[in-house]
Amino acid sequence: MEQNTFDAGAEFDRQVATLVGLGYPEQAGLDAERFEKSLAPLRAVAMEHGTDPGDPGAGRAPFLLVPGRGTAPIEWAMTRTALAGGRKPGFVDHSFEPGALERFTATPGSAPPDGDAHLVFGVERGEEFCGAVPAEAMAVIDGRGRSTLTIEEGIALVTQFPEVLVKNKCFSLGGSRCGDRRVPALWISQRAPKLGWCWEGNPHTWLGMASAAARRGA
Repeated sequence: MEQNTFDAGAEFDRQVATLVGLGYPEQAGLDAERFEKSLAPLRAVAMEHGTDPGDPGAGRAPFLLVPGRGTAPIEWAMTRTALAGGRKPGFVDHSFEPGALERFTATPGSAPPDGDAHLVFGVERGEEFCGAVPAEAMAVIDGRGRSTLTIEEGIALVTQFPEVLVKNKCFSLGGSRCGDRRVPALWISQRAPKLGWCWEGNPHTWLGMASAAARRGA
């Protein structure tokens, strides 16, 4: 039997280096050393629970290091995303009225652990739900004991694994809601990632529902 050679510690270090290279420390008001030190306690958690290497090309990530909004505001973090092989920065769709993003917060089932950053394990972009009614997709995911990704987690997914966001395999982020029927989603527009929203009762053939198996803090 082939031995699993996935190195979760090395993957964690890669994700930290990606954030550093994108300017996350400066955005948080820290130098790179202090930023890395603030995330260091999560490394042991990644090594303990990050045993599945996933398959990013098929839409499954091993785990995600997710900075909170206090470290990386949504609109800023979107500008640090890009498509695989692309250069155009991601952006937030103008359909979010002023102040709307602040009202999209984590649902009880998708609430992150306390702290400035957390880890998400068993991430799937959920293309099996392309063409499904979002509200029904969320119910299926809940029935499996999984939870839908939040906006922050979706941005982290595209930041660390840009290859997961591809034509006809984009995804909704049902873990962030604002009390109405809107469900945030990430898709491709103008050759760049775009954060927009769709109605919870309207299916789209190119939009699935991203989910995770577990969240853990330090």
